[in-house]
Amino acid sequence: MRRRRLALALGALVALALVAGLAHRRELRRIVFMATMFRGVDETASFADMRSIFPVREVRTASPTELPRAARSLALPETYAWQGEARDSQALLDETETSGLLVLHDGEIVHERYALTGGPDVRWISWSVAKSFVSALVGIAVAEGHVRSIEDPISDYVPELVGSAYDGVAIRDVLQMSSGASWDEDYGALDSDITRFGATMALGGSMDEFAATLVREHEPGTYNRYNSIDTQVLGMLLVRATGRTLSGYLEEKVWQPLHMEHDAYWLLDDSGMELALGGLNATLRDYARFGELYRNAGRWHGREVVPEAWARASVRADAPHLQPGDNPASEWVLGYGYQWWLPGEVEGEFSAIGVYNQFIYVSPRRGVVVAKTSASRAYGRDETTDRELETLAFFRAVAEAADADD
Repeated sequence: MRRRRLALALGALVALALVAGLAHRRELRRIVFMATMFRGVDETASFADMRSIFPVREVRTASPTELPRAARSLALPETYAWQGEARDSQALLDETETSGLLVLHDGEIVHERYALTGGPDVRWISWSVAKSFVSALVGIAVAEGHVRSIEDPISDYVPELVGSAYDGVAIRDVLQMSSGASWDEDYGALDSDITRFGATMALGGSMDEFAATLVREHEPGTYNRYNSIDTQVLGMLLVRATGRTLSGYLEEKVWQPLHMEHDAYWLLDDSGMELALGGLNATLRDYARFGELYRNAGRWHGREVVPEAWARASVRADAPHLQPGDNPASEWVLGYGYQWWLPGEVEGEFSAIGVYNQFIYVSPRRGVVVAKTSASRAYGRDETTDRELETLAFFRAVAEAADADD
């Protein structure tokens, strides 16, 4: 989520495509898509149909059920407080180009709306919201004995990482975005990490091979630097430890036990590996259902889907460098757990956040889950246009209104 301009200049990508000899329509569309991200282009059609750009693997539900709908309907608060001002709620939704907004209170839908190319059946790209799903799978893999302990070095399970930034790094530190791996976001340098990452995604290269190229900058477990490749490495761990694809493991362990309302799909690189760092595509209602699972500490209708101890530990900052606020050992003001953000403004709140203003926000204190899909074309221009902290302030106002309306 942080430091997110993943695209190269269009001309450079097209040149790389010509060198690679790519001629297929979907491959060329992928290059153009990656090149134009964060450049003010309307991405609503693409975000609603990412399978037309990337290869995918299905995540199928079983015995799908609908979320219950409350007898009452929540009217969103007209304003919310932000930086000492009353801001207009509808303006925020419009300006962040919200395609879907759903509010659950005590597990029931109290508000649901769609716009643009969104809709109840549309499987929208999650971007980094997917990281929280990967975290759940790691917790399940630990409980099933596929992973002995998160104190183990991740390179014990993924030998391809020996000699890289991840060699000898505890799984816990990777979960907490504290791997110590360097991450260079110099967009003007052809050999920077972000340039290489953008080219790899655009040209369909291996994310696993890319992860093994990172080098160490900090001592693991001492500095919180958001780096999406940490999540890709967790995906590698899951595939090696379970012998399953991420999609298949998610399908069996989460999607079907939750009786998700719709099938989902996960984007793949050309080697067949899921883009663990942000490639899950699902409907708004199913994103909200996952948030409700975590509001209930991993339980769904009395069944433990994610181990309760894991779910609780996932949304707790357990070291100084993970604490929210002005923290010299962290690159941002939000705290961090196991692939979940910890705003720290309201007791117990936590959130999954993806680029372009995707969210799952959970307020256990208020009994509220909010899911939001978006395509904010202003996102990524600078820190003032992302509006993530402001959106969290809006969610708090929604949660307070939902709780007060009970």
